[in-house]
Amino acid sequence: MLYFYYLFLMLVCLLLLVICVLVGLAY
Repeated sequence: MLYFYYLFLMLVCLLLLVICVLVGLAY
């Protein structure tokens, strides 16, 4: 159960990182 929680948290962090990179490239 805890493993899935950490996996979800890591995916959210990666998604935020990708969004930040895309926004940085847009501007």
